[in-house]
Amino acid sequence: MERAPWRLWLLSCCCLALEAADPGSTVTPTWSRSRGRDAAAFRESLRRHRFLNSSPWENTTAFYGVNQFSYLFPEEFKAIYLRSKPAMFPRQPTEMYKPIPNVPLPLRFDWRDKHVVTQVRSQQMCGGCWAFSVVGAVESAHAIQGEPLEVLSVQQVLDCSYKDDGCGGGSPLNALRWLNKTQVKLVEDSEYPFKAQNGLCRYFSSSQSGVSVKDYTSHDFSEQEDEMARALLTFGPLVVVVDAVSWQDYLGGIIQHHCSSGEANHAVLVTGFDKTGRIPYWIVRNSWGRSWGVDGYAHVKMGSNICGIADSVSAVSV
Repeated sequence: MERAPWRLWLLSCCCLALEAADPGSTVTPTWSRSRGRDAAAFRESLRRHRFLNSSPWENTTAFYGVNQFSYLFPEEFKAIYLRSKPAMFPRQPTEMYKPIPNVPLPLRFDWRDKHVVTQVRSQQMCGGCWAFSVVGAVESAHAIQGEPLEVLSVQQVLDCSYKDDGCGGGSPLNALRWLNKTQVKLVEDSEYPFKAQNGLCRYFSSSQSGVSVKDYTSHDFSEQEDEMARALLTFGPLVVVVDAVSWQDYLGGIIQHHCSSGEANHAVLVTGFDKTGRIPYWIVRNSWGRSWGVDGYAHVKMGSNICGIADSVSAVSV
């Protein structure tokens, strides 16, 4: 399946895309762009799509094709977009562990239906997926408490989470530890807007309105995805770190193959799950804009730790 508008856009504009990156960005590509290079990357993408769509496995429902990343070679895509670092030991110490109630699981649940999830945003050419996932979780946790749903500042986390590298990559757990330890209030995006590049940390007075992180938990739910679903119901959308190499070409359907656990490189937000069909799946919000995937979301098979989705999971309370 192809999307013709992307093909036209790529042929006419792809050679400008990387050159348009802000020169202040910490991940400005060092390779030179040319029409020949972009055409070669596009041809390689088409070959890759044929391979991904001709999988020998049965029940393959994900489909891959031309999208906004088809002008990039895989190494370029990884260098720009896959910049999250998973924690080596994601579990919290026992004294910090919050028990997860053994609640019955519905066949389908999505926090978007509760109107507590903000719209999909685009990280542009900034490797800040780790910050987008954490801020998304904080936004939802705040709204679940009955407060207005607010778009909070990702740029504040990029600039101020001192153990991370801003647009050069980072760890969701580092960001959560920083937010929890310092009790920094995340301000609204309009107050501290996203620039897609690193900047100096801006500080606000204690009287500034905002949302602080009271607590967080982190888990390894591999082989315990029903428990992960209960954590989703209990705490709200979950921050996860996955292997998203093959997501460069994803258009829709349920991802079941072409990624692995143990190779985590991209942070996303799980907002729900769906078990009503033959293949149960997680509903995953990405930060590559609404034109990617299923209106900015991916569907990842439940129950087999696909892409390592259950290896490093964090929940937030505010």
